[in-house]
Amino acid sequence: MIVGVPREIKRDEYRVAMIPAGVEELTQAGHRVLVQHNAGAGSGIADEQYLENGAEIVATAEEVFREAELVVKVKEPQPAEWPLLRAGQTLFTYYHFAADEQLTRSVLETGVTAMAYETLRGPKGDLPCLTPMSEVAGRMSVQEGARFLERPQEGRGILLGGVPGVQPAHIVILGGGVVGKNAAQIAAGFQADVVILDISVDRLRYLEDIMPPNVNTLFSDRHNVREQLQRADLVIGSVLIPGARAPRLVSAADLKLMKPGAVIIDVAIDQGGSTETSRPTTHSEPTFIVDGIVHYCVTNMPGAVGRTSTYALCNVTFPYVLRLASEGIAAATARDAGLAAAVNMARGKVTSRAVASTFDMNWTDLGAVQL
Repeated sequence: MIVGVPREIKRDEYRVAMIPAGVEELTQAGHRVLVQHNAGAGSGIADEQYLENGAEIVATAEEVFREAELVVKVKEPQPAEWPLLRAGQTLFTYYHFAADEQLTRSVLETGVTAMAYETLRGPKGDLPCLTPMSEVAGRMSVQEGARFLERPQEGRGILLGGVPGVQPAHIVILGGGVVGKNAAQIAAGFQADVVILDISVDRLRYLEDIMPPNVNTLFSDRHNVREQLQRADLVIGSVLIPGARAPRLVSAADLKLMKPGAVIIDVAIDQGGSTETSRPTTHSEPTFIVDGIVHYCVTNMPGAVGRTSTYALCNVTFPYVLRLASEGIAAATARDAGLAAAVNMARGKVTSRAVASTFDMNWTDLGAVQL
């Protein structure tokens, strides 16, 4: 199979979808790998490293998309890439369709087989391709929150850990999943006062067991959310419904409960955001202010730490890429229901129930589609 790796063109995106070790394994298995010139530059991987491991370096994205049967990316295809997609081709990447109707309908029209990292299921029902980037985003959320709480960044002027005689920051984490867990661990290390809210009591029990004493848990209901917003210096939104739009837990009216200069880091923004006033931002212009509250809503947070994120991502995505190339898309997805769950659309049909429901579109069972 011909596997293509284009350079990411989303603003401030520095990751790449394959590392040289992956190229070596694919080429040794008899596949061709086309890598666009400078695709790995943002992650510190030179073209020469790909060449040494058997890749063919091509000049343009057009060449990659024209020849490749399987294209692997990191972020959703951008408008300039939509015309390059074609029926019968498979694009394996993050999409987060539920947050973007225009993207959903535009990719659907191409007829491409859209396989999404974020809906692929592991043997235990987990989300293995989403986990590493959630770990990165969770840890980054505290790092970015600390920065934007500084007064020169329009924050409250709060040091996360405080100092002797001065209270530490109060950090509220909405959602106790992978993002929330990693955010809490880092925030706890800063000696901040941390509260995690979640609707799963079992998850809260688990978090209570593993977290240090400065991390507490609360059941997530409107009363507790509003109460915590009043106390919060930093709010981290980390709720997730796989494949669907994130629930909005913070309304526009709720901002008036918060302290001026408090910060919201909406990690859920790539699924539409957990705050009503959130809107996508970039690393170049990461924040905006509504009612005195600093909003950080960068849709590709891990892209800022491209090298760490690239290797963390490829560690989990590559085995699936190798299986798809070696077995073929149809055979691989027929044999593995978790891999089949990654197929959000194919041949102009929406095969993800969550995506179809979000935009009131027709849903087609994957078994009825010829891959």
